[in-house]
Amino acid sequence: MSTTVSTTLREVVGLPADLPRLAGTTLVMIDYQNTYRTGVMALPGAEAAIKAGARLLERARAAGAGVVHIVNDGGPGTPYDIHAEIGSISPEVAPREGEPVVVKTAPNAFHQTGLERVLKDLGAGGDLVLAGFMTHMCVTFTAEGAFLRGYRPVVVADACATRTLAGPGGTPVDDATLHRAALTTIGDLFGLVVPTAAALED
Repeated sequence: MSTTVSTTLREVVGLPADLPRLAGTTLVMIDYQNTYRTGVMALPGAEAAIKAGARLLERARAAGAGVVHIVNDGGPGTPYDIHAEIGSISPEVAPREGEPVVVKTAPNAFHQTGLERVLKDLGAGGDLVLAGFMTHMCVTFTAEGAFLRGYRPVVVADACATRTLAGPGGTPVDDATLHRAALTTIGDLFGLVVPTAAALED
C-alpha cells in the first residue's frame, strides 16, 4: 500500500524553498556542550554530529558568515553547569575570539536571552543556519523562535543529534526516529532542512 505524503505547511502558505549562500547567513551553534558526549545526557550520534558541526563551522568562518554560539545553563552541579567541564563547549567547535556566546535557560535560544541583540550587532540578515543538540528540543524550538521573529532558518541535519526516549505508552522511540521526526516538524513550517552543509554554497 502506498503512503500519501501531505503538502507541507510551507508550501501551503507559499514560503520560499530556495537555499541561501553560506556567506550571507549567520551560523547559530546550539548547545555543543560536553554533556552530550558522556554521562546521563550522552547522545548516540554526538560524535558524528560534532564532526559535522566542526566542518560546518570551518566553512562558515571561511565564507565570512557570522557565528554565534549558544550554551544551556542548568546551574551548578547539573549536567549543564557552564562553569564546569561537563557544560563547556566541545573543543572541536569552540568559539574563536570575538565570536559571541549566548547563555540560555530554555530550549528556545531567543527566550529571555540577548540573541536578537547579538544578531543585530553582527549585522545578521534574515538567513540563519542552525545546528546542534538536541534535534527534538533546542534545535526545533530555536528554529520555531527564529521563524516567529521573521528569520529564515536552515537546519543542517547531520550536525544535529538526539537521544532515545519513551513514547506514549512507554514504547521506545529510538534516537534516529526522533531525529527524523524533529527535522520533519521543522521542515513542515519553521525552516528548511538540508542533509549536510554541502547543500549550501559558499
